[in-house]
Amino acid sequence: SNSFSIETPHICLNKSTFVNTFSGDLNSSVKIDIPDTGGRSHSITTIVFYFMDNVLPARDKSNSSSKVINGKVALIWPENKITNISLAFDVLHDKLRNPECVFWDFSLFGGLGGWNDDGCMLVFNENGTISCHCNHTTTFSILMSPNSPDNFILAYITYNGVACSIVSLIICLIIEGIIWKSIGDNMTSYFRHVSIVNIALSLLIADIWFIIGAAISDADQKNPPACTASTFFIHFFYLALFFWMLASALLLLYRTFNVFDGGLSKRAMLIIGFSLGYGAPLIIATITVAVTAPSNHYTRENNVCWLAWDTHKTLLAFVIPALTIVAINFIILTLVISKILRRRVGMIGAQARERHALLVIVRCSAVLTPIFGVTWALGFGTMVSPENFGLHVAFALLNSLQVSVSNCFFLLCHFTVLILQTYFY
Repeated sequence: SNSFSIETPHICLNKSTFVNTFSGDLNSSVKIDIPDTGGRSHSITTIVFYFMDNVLPARDKSNSSSKVINGKVALIWPENKITNISLAFDVLHDKLRNPECVFWDFSLFGGLGGWNDDGCMLVFNENGTISCHCNHTTTFSILMSPNSPDNFILAYITYNGVACSIVSLIICLIIEGIIWKSIGDNMTSYFRHVSIVNIALSLLIADIWFIIGAAISDADQKNPPACTASTFFIHFFYLALFFWMLASALLLLYRTFNVFDGGLSKRAMLIIGFSLGYGAPLIIATITVAVTAPSNHYTRENNVCWLAWDTHKTLLAFVIPALTIVAINFIILTLVISKILRRRVGMIGAQARERHALLVIVRCSAVLTPIFGVTWALGFGTMVSPENFGLHVAFALLNSLQVSVSNCFFLLCHFTVLILQTYFY
């Protein structure tokens, strides 16, 4: 016979001959399915190693050993090339999280070998079973992360902080709606309020998509298209936040150096603001997803709904624009403060009102720019040094609570302008 099976306390060896499709249940711990192979006869040899998880290192392609092998190790060797195979592993320890479908790649680390996920994807994780789909055959298993107390702390900080942020943003937008009619005709003040509203809206929508993305990432049944959509909108609206900050800073620079010259109309300012605030982020986000998604380099491993970093530096499509804008804003603030301080005397009427409006924007920008800049600088630090728990805590705190802190300054800016308009003009 061309088929046989041998089982010992340590391995299960099986050889089978099949036509068109194959389905095998290897010792009830590993299941293999091969769909249509074109009607040809195939021979396949499988070996399941029961205790190889205690022998092979859990080193992955990024040379990290933070995960552990949490399934039997299955070697699959077909007589002919097969490019479509599904596997299901029973997990060894049900307290672990973040499953990753991997194969042993002998070419890594100068022949030492390591676990690689290229060509494999997670299909679902439910009832103690991990299902994977791969486009090649070799030695397979699953890697999973220990669910340490540190992860619970970060999750607690993040989700509670995001909830506070959403509440703060809604309050900010309600207050903007209440005071909108009292803004007046000052174009600098008007555009400042437009910027604040759009910054708040961008953050609010980004927070909502963050929650949606987290739900998609944590779901047992993975949905790559939904994760891609969530990542796109998170990327787009976080970028919109920074580009609206840039638009506000550029207006500040323009109005400071052209305060007596008339300048742009309100319509022109709004066109420039919306083009920069939403147009530039849309271009960056669209190019990023168009270039990286077809090759599965857009989102992180295991369908975590955020831009990839470990193997493909897709996250730079967010980090570089964000930190560049922060640097530009610091330069603009320095120039504007220097210019305003030289105009202290001789201002009356409209000139003084314009100066006060500019000073309010300077104060707000001088606080908001470092808050957002330091937050995302820490975020980049967590990518470079993922094992540094202190960086993760600092980023989680600032990222989730930056909106609440920012809104305090938004409100302070609002009431400062209202007091100036009421009692001094």
